[in-house]
Amino acid sequence: MIKDITAKTLLSSAKHPDPWFGIKYTMNLYRGCQHQCIYCDSRSECYRIEDFAEVQAKTNAIELLRRELAGKRVVGTIGFGSMHDPYMPAEAEVRLTRRALEVILEHRFPVHILTKGDLVTRDIDLLARINHVSAAVSFTVTTADDELARRLEPGAALPSARFRAMRKLAERGIPTGVTMMPVLPFIEDTEANVSNIVSRASESGARYVLPWFGMTLRDRQRAYYYDRLDRLFPGMRQRYEAAYGDRYSCPVPGAARLEVRFRQLCESVGLATRFPGPGGTPPSQTALFGQ
Repeated sequence: MIKDITAKTLLSSAKHPDPWFGIKYTMNLYRGCQHQCIYCDSRSECYRIEDFAEVQAKTNAIELLRRELAGKRVVGTIGFGSMHDPYMPAEAEVRLTRRALEVILEHRFPVHILTKGDLVTRDIDLLARINHVSAAVSFTVTTADDELARRLEPGAALPSARFRAMRKLAERGIPTGVTMMPVLPFIEDTEANVSNIVSRASESGARYVLPWFGMTLRDRQRAYYYDRLDRLFPGMRQRYEAAYGDRYSCPVPGAARLEVRFRQLCESVGLATRFPGPGGTPPSQTALFGQ
């Protein structure tokens, strides 16, 4: 069930575009997410979302967006997907993302969408028009294995469906690629997994793959993740506790070696390892990206 809520403001602004995706303005049209990825950082207490499984739609979001964009003096990339997935199943009915894209098109702002949802292909018509300014869609893919993904990301489109959606976007000339983050320690941190993602991305028309070889863990997120590990991968929690204790940043073992191999694979198929748009170079592997 989707609950209606109202918001006081919608767009958050950064002084400079973020170094990963070139995003200056972020917005969240929903609270909560139906994808229920077991590792999602948005469950953390600092975000003040008590029930992350409950989806709340901001019914006044489009009105706020139109008003706030009209007052912006600086044109910058608007990011979708920081605290929820803009193309989770609820979007098929509520259509907040599509209506937001229509407003953004009117105001001629660029967009960068982060998603695990293949529903994004519904809006190719709008994205192609926005791309006269700039539009990009990055698909989060942490494994190319559909069966493993069913366990880790139970409500999301399967990786195979994401790659098909990527191909459709690429065929329309919309820049698209992969955010390969997180890479879950002891589960996804194999050369075979990384190689499969890079290969499938290349075959699907991706222009880039952006990696972070590890994950973040804190408070409620850690508790939820460990509970799911106990159910899905018995004994795995103990490996995490021994390796990371209460640390927030949890790089995979051998991250530097895996990154070298990753960059070799990307070079061999002509994929960039940074977002080839506005925003600059991603932080080093010691920096954090919490999703």
